[in-house]
Amino acid sequence: MLTTLRRIVLEFSQEAELQNALERMVSSVKKAMKTDCCSIYLADYHQQHFLLMASDGLAKTSQGQTCIGFSEGLVGLVGQREEPLNIADAQQHQDFIHAPEVEEEDFNAFLGTPIIHQRKVLGILAIQQKESRHFTENDEAFLVTLSAQLAGALANAEIKNLLNQQEEHNQGVKQLHGIAGAPGIALGQIFVCQPQADLAAVSLKKSNDRPKQLLRFEQAVEKTRLEFNALSSKLSETIDDDSLAIFDVYKQLLEHANLGQEVAAKIAQGWRADSALRLVIEHYISQFEAIEDSYFRERASDIRDLGTRLLINLQQQAQEEQLLPNEFILLAQDVSAAMVAQYQHQGLLGIISLSGSNNSHAAILARSLGLPAIMGVNAIVLSQLHQQQAILDGYSGELFIKPDETLIQEYQYLLSQEKALTDKVMAVAHLPCITQDGRAIEVLLNAGLSAGFEHNAQLGALGIGLYRTEIPFMNRHCFPSEQEQTKLYRKVLQVFPKHSVTMRTLDVGGDKSLPYFPINEENPFLGWRGIRITLDHPEIFLVQVRAMLRANQGLNNLEIMLPMISGVEEVDESIRLINQAFAELKAELTTAITTELMSASNADGHLSLQQAQLKAQAVSAQLVRPKVGIMLEVPSVIFQMEALAKRVDFFSVGSNDLTQYLLAVDRNNSQVANLYDAFHPAVLTALNSLAQQSAQYLTPISLCGELAAQPAGAILLLAMGYDKISMNGHNVPRIKWVIRHITFTQAETILAKVLTLTTAKQVHSYLNEQLEALGLGVFIHAGG
Repeated sequence: MLTTLRRIVLEFSQEAELQNALERMVSSVKKAMKTDCCSIYLADYHQQHFLLMASDGLAKTSQGQTCIGFSEGLVGLVGQREEPLNIADAQQHQDFIHAPEVEEEDFNAFLGTPIIHQRKVLGILAIQQKESRHFTENDEAFLVTLSAQLAGALANAEIKNLLNQQEEHNQGVKQLHGIAGAPGIALGQIFVCQPQADLAAVSLKKSNDRPKQLLRFEQAVEKTRLEFNALSSKLSETIDDDSLAIFDVYKQLLEHANLGQEVAAKIAQGWRADSALRLVIEHYISQFEAIEDSYFRERASDIRDLGTRLLINLQQQAQEEQLLPNEFILLAQDVSAAMVAQYQHQGLLGIISLSGSNNSHAAILARSLGLPAIMGVNAIVLSQLHQQQAILDGYSGELFIKPDETLIQEYQYLLSQEKALTDKVMAVAHLPCITQDGRAIEVLLNAGLSAGFEHNAQLGALGIGLYRTEIPFMNRHCFPSEQEQTKLYRKVLQVFPKHSVTMRTLDVGGDKSLPYFPINEENPFLGWRGIRITLDHPEIFLVQVRAMLRANQGLNNLEIMLPMISGVEEVDESIRLINQAFAELKAELTTAITTELMSASNADGHLSLQQAQLKAQAVSAQLVRPKVGIMLEVPSVIFQMEALAKRVDFFSVGSNDLTQYLLAVDRNNSQVANLYDAFHPAVLTALNSLAQQSAQYLTPISLCGELAAQPAGAILLLAMGYDKISMNGHNVPRIKWVIRHITFTQAETILAKVLTLTTAKQVHSYLNEQLEALGLGVFIHAGG
C-alpha cells in the first residue's frame, strides 16, 4: 500500500489545476481502498463551512455546491475533533445531517479524517461504504497517512489556485506569504522577469572543433565580466562602495575560481561550450545546495545566475527591449543581486523572489538600497502575476494581489507614516542614545554579511558590535592568507577609528561548511562549529588572530569575540592562543624594526644597536592586546557566568542562536519557524538572568541579534541593563529615536510586567499596548 500511497500523493502534486487534482485523487483513493465512495471537503474559514469539492460516489451536481458548517454533521465533527471518525452506520449517528442533493442514502459506513497543515484544518477526506461495518485499522491507518502527506501538497495547491478561483463568497484581495527579506512597503504593478536562457534546456553535445568552442567560452566570459563591471559602476552612484562587495563574488567566480578552468577542461574532453558550461554550473549548484546553512546555500543562486548570464552571452542572445512601467515591483523565480542592480535605476519599487531567503545576495543588496523585498513566495505561477497590482509588505512578508481601495488607502497611510518617521529619526540620528531621565545605551552595527556599515556616518551608530569575519573565507577556494585578512580587517577598523569594532573569530563548521573544507554531520547545529573547529585547528585560529592584531596596530579599537562558547576550557585555550599570537607578533615586529633601523643607520653610523632596539620597542608598543569577550548563545553559559567573567573582558549575547537552542527550534525550518520567538518568556527570563549576572560580576554585556532591532525588544534590553545593543544599519536611527522618547523608569515597569507573563502571545499583546500608550505605535509595524 505504501507504493499506492506515494503514487496518489505524487499525482496530486503534479497536477496543475487544483480541481483536476482533487477529482483524480478521490477516484484513486476509492479504487485503492475498494470502497463505494470517496469525497473531499475543503475548509472555507470566511464562511465557516466545509465545501464539497470532489467526490467519486456522491452526486456530481452537489460538487462545489454542498456546504457543511464547521459545527454540523459528521464532516464538521471530524474537523472539530481533529481526529479520524469511524462509524458503522453513519445515518443512525446523532450528528448525521441529511443532505438530499448529495444522494448518499445508500451509504452507511463512514470513515473521515482531517487534513491538517501547521495546526490548521484544511479539509476532510472521507470514504463511505454501502455495507454497514467499521472500516479496518489498516483502512484507517492508510487514510490518516494519506491525509498527513496530502496536507503540504494541498496547502501549496490551494495557493497556486488562489489567483484563478472564482470565489463567490470571498473578497477579491489575494494574500500570499513569504519571508521578509528587506523592510519597507511597495505599492505598484508587478513586472515578471523571465530568464532569457535556461541551462537545464541545453542539450549535452560534443564538438570536434575544440579551439572554436574554447574561444566562444572566453568571449562569453569577457562580455559577462564587462556587464558586471557596468552594473557595479552604475550601482556605486547610489550606495556606498563597500556594499558592492557582493559583485566581487561574481568577479571571483569569473576570474579567480576554478570555474573557467573546469569548463575549459570539459571542452578539452570534447564537449560543446554550452554543454560544458551546463555540466560545471550544475555541479557547483548541487554542491552549494547540499550545505545546511541558509546563507551558504543561497550561493547556489549566485552560481545559477552567473551560469545563465554566461549562457546568454555564449548563445549571443540580444537583450530583449523590455517595456517597463514607470514604477514596478520586480518578480522572478530567483531574483539575483545582478537583477536588482540592473533594474534599480529604472523605477524599481521592491522585489519578490519565489525562491531564496533573507540571506540571499538580492535581499542583502535590497536592504542596502532601501528596497522592500519578500523571498521564498512558493507555489505560484509567474504568468498569473504579471502586470497585476500588488502591495508588498517587506516587514511581515505578506504580498497582496489585486488589493481593494480600503487596503490601498491603509498602506498608503502607512507609507506616508513611514516617510515621516524616517525623516524624523534621521534628523536626530546623530544625537546620543539616552532616555529622557538620563539612562544611556550604546547602539552599534552588525556587519560582515555584506559591507554591513554603509552610510555609517548618517546612521549614528557608535561602532560595530558584531563583525562577521566569514566573508574572506567564504568566497574562495582556499583559506585566506594573513596578509589578505589583515588588509580587510584594517579597512573595517578604520571605519570607526574612535569607537570599538568587535570582530568575531571564524564561525563556520557544521552548518556553514566552506567549499574547500567540507563537513558533513547529521545534526550540524549541535556539531562541529564555531570555536570548536578553530580550537581543533589552531593554525587557522592563530593566523586570523595575528591578522586582527596587525590590522589593529596604531588604531587600538579592536575587540575580539569568541563564538559558540559552551564552557570555560574553550575560553582558557582561546586566550592562551591569543596571548601566544600577541607575543609572537610583538617579538617579530621588534626584530623586524630593529633590523630595518640598523640597516638604515649603517650608511651613516648614527644609530647604535641599543638605540635601534629602544626605538623598535617604542614602535611595537603600538601593538596593543585587545579586549577579549565571548558570545553567550549556548544555554550552558547561563550557569557558568561567574567563572567566565573571571576570564573575559565582556559578554555579548547572540540572541538568535540562544533563542534557537533554548526553544529547540531551527529558525530556518518552515515547519517549526512559527515556534521561534525571541519574546518567548523563557528566552526573556534567560536574557534578564544574563544581564543581572554580568552586573553582579562587573562585566559589560551587549546583545547582537534581531531582538535588539525591534523597538519593544530594545526597551526590554535597556531595562534589563544591557550596556550595548547591535543591529543592522536600517534600524539604528529608529531604535535611538525610541530610546530617546521613553524614560528608564517606564522601561523598568514594562519589563517587570513582561516577566510575569507566561506565553509569547501575551508578551506581544502587552508590548504593543505599551508602545501605543507611549505614543510609539507607529513603530509596531516598522519595527522589522
